[in-house]
Amino acid sequence: MMPLTLAKAGEESSIKKVGGREDTRQFLEKLGFVPGARVSVITQTSGNMIVSVKESRVAISREMAAKIIV
Repeated sequence: MMPLTLAKAGEESSIKKVGGREDTRQFLEKLGFVPGARVSVITQTSGNMIVSVKESRVAISREMAAKIIV
């Protein structure tokens, strides 16, 4: 298991758990980041990541991505 920030671009992973404070977890869950969901990193820029989750592309900060364990 590792944080989403360490996943390689184009590699599909399964979400194992979502950490962080309650409000952060709820925000990520509303975007589709739930245990069991398939997620892949599309691109990583300096402070943000674009990821594909549940057939949607979502931009999240590296801090948020670090709370998603795959």
